[in-house]
Amino acid sequence: MRFWIEEQDHGRAVRDFLRSRGVSAALAAKLKRDERGILLNGERVTVRAVLAAGDRLDLAIEEKDSPLHVLPCDLPLSVLLETEDLLVVNKAAHMPTHPSHGHFQDTLANGLAYRYTANGIAFRPRFINRLDRNTTGCVLVARHALAASALSASMARGEIKKTYLALVSGRIDSPRQIETGIRRKGESIILREVCPIPEGQLARTLVEPLWSTEALTLVRLTPYTGRTHQLRVHMAFLGHPLLGDELYGGDLSCLSRHALHAAELTFPVPRGGERVTVTAPLPDDMARIIENMGEGVLSCLLKS
Repeated sequence: MRFWIEEQDHGRAVRDFLRSRGVSAALAAKLKRDERGILLNGERVTVRAVLAAGDRLDLAIEEKDSPLHVLPCDLPLSVLLETEDLLVVNKAAHMPTHPSHGHFQDTLANGLAYRYTANGIAFRPRFINRLDRNTTGCVLVARHALAASALSASMARGEIKKTYLALVSGRIDSPRQIETGIRRKGESIILREVCPIPEGQLARTLVEPLWSTEALTLVRLTPYTGRTHQLRVHMAFLGHPLLGDELYGGDLSCLSRHALHAAELTFPVPRGGERVTVTAPLPDDMARIIENMGEGVLSCLLKS
């Protein structure tokens, strides 16, 4: 992985530069042990070396073969953005993100492993965000360890913004912010419930109605925390469960899954730090329902 040093990093130690790019202490230590781990203008240096504007800094980031438990499978994928460091995929409905019991050949990880290994490129899926099996939309994937380290650090600092579109039962006329605790419901491994903040994990969600009828509302949801089932639990708590959400009381008459789509992802790229926004088109099942809500709803979506 190559960096060209710019004026703002002139005089900075390699150690500080790597830290600013999200390189973890463990990864930095690994690079230091590698004879060609850190090269400055083609020469091996330590992390104490001082950078100058115009320098070329190379880091030996090499992927190992895909883990054996991720079987490469030829699955249809919709790639929205791909660089040397990362890709953003528009995950389909009914597709798990990674293998688990009963899902060893039909996951996003399987499809990505095939996409790269079929072309002789070593690849290990490193998911920066994950979606429930029946949630569609943007999934950010790092292509190597350094990108994963940088993007995970950005996520921890709150620099990655995720925006969802959802269809919920009932009419919502004004924006609101929800702040509650969320915890497991009873002995269930899957179900979650709202609780007082001291008794669970803090969860905050911004709910913005975009278009309403008496029967349902198209909402934009912005989670400020990332708790399991957070958006689904919060909307059910408000009395407006997602359409098709069988776990949290949604109307099952018009969808075979919950109506939740990760529509937009904004994040700083590992190299350079500039922010990019990636948008995933609506899936057909949600689009059909939205089109029937009224003539102005699609133009409303474009403006939002």
